[in-house]
Amino acid sequence: MERRVEGLAPGDVAILRELARRVAAMAREPIMAERREMWVRHNMLDPVRPMVLVFPEGSWRELLPTSALRCEGDEARRIEWGLRQRIYYHEHIPDDTVIEAEWIVQRAVSVSGWGLEPEHEPSAQETGAWGFRPVIHDERDLDKLTFPRVHVDALETSRRLAQAHALFDGILPVRLVGVQHVSFHLMSIYCQLRGLEQVMWDMYDQPAMLHRAMRILEEGHHRLVDQYIALGLLDLNNDGTYHSSGGVGYTRELPAPDYRSGRVRPIDMWSSAEAQEMAEVSPPMHREFILEYEKRLLARFGLNGYGCCENLCDKLDDVFAVPRIRRISISPFAPVAPCAERLGADYIYSWKPHPAFLVGGFDEGALRQYLREALEATRGCVVEMILKDTHTCEGHPERFTRWTEIAKELAAEYA
Repeated sequence: MERRVEGLAPGDVAILRELARRVAAMAREPIMAERREMWVRHNMLDPVRPMVLVFPEGSWRELLPTSALRCEGDEARRIEWGLRQRIYYHEHIPDDTVIEAEWIVQRAVSVSGWGLEPEHEPSAQETGAWGFRPVIHDERDLDKLTFPRVHVDALETSRRLAQAHALFDGILPVRLVGVQHVSFHLMSIYCQLRGLEQVMWDMYDQPAMLHRAMRILEEGHHRLVDQYIALGLLDLNNDGTYHSSGGVGYTRELPAPDYRSGRVRPIDMWSSAEAQEMAEVSPPMHREFILEYEKRLLARFGLNGYGCCENLCDKLDDVFAVPRIRRISISPFAPVAPCAERLGADYIYSWKPHPAFLVGGFDEGALRQYLREALEATRGCVVEMILKDTHTCEGHPERFTRWTEIAKELAAEYA
């Protein structure tokens, strides 16, 4: 007789354990060890071939809708979705995702806000973009900002851990983690409070106010990291942890050589930052108003990534100045060849192909030509193709499969 699991119905437990057995079997397949080693070499700038990762993001509601779940309880359905997501990757998205034989339990960590809460103008469309409704109107409102505080709920953490052990012991190893993904988004935070258009004006009209805001946000993030350290919440992310705006952290360069105690420090970890809101801002303004603040935060970490969907081509000299920079995002809107000339084999060329090929007629010939031209232009670079910002596939999940198959086929040619 199987052991009962507190908070989960017996029928749901049976479903989850069977799914976990399937995940464990997939994780034991030799291809997973091969992919893991390729990621290690890739992240250490010794690539085997261009790597491929696919993130369906908004399209998951079409690939794995809630109607496909069999569990009844809300908590069980959340766990079921996580297991089925891994199975879906293995069966339908043959990218370089590594399925690990483990179940990760997140410590119950919460972080308070900045003293002011963002307000948005809602969209009439279900998945439409919201507008900014500023809550910082003048410099006096900066006095209302407070530094975030970290709280750990030990009882909830213990409950999660006990439940996972009761559910998965003997099937999937259970691992408790705290903070693994570290990424800084200072300009995003401030634009939500001040409004994007007003921040653009502030660079000309009120630069001192903008600098003061950035100093507050930088200091708040330093204090946040310090709290993670004091509470022992940092965990190594030299594994399959998502990094920057795409990619994973497998590497033998971390933790730092003097890591001994088991207490993780920032220098033992990957971190990243981005400032998409500054996409149309000049390189000097990008450097002055955000990158100088981000650099000091990133300097605490062992390896770093930078960028997301912003075109960094004209700003690469400043990005190269980020301490221990390793992964640089090359957005769909950046020119492929000029960026390749600049990055060479010294950084990870984290290319984000345009996701628009997933909608419309899905022209495989045009997709193949688009990817081949990029791979040809990036010969000699340490390339990863990261398909993301995929908000819909128009009800055709098979497009993700074909996109991945084509990308992997071409990547093999450029090994």
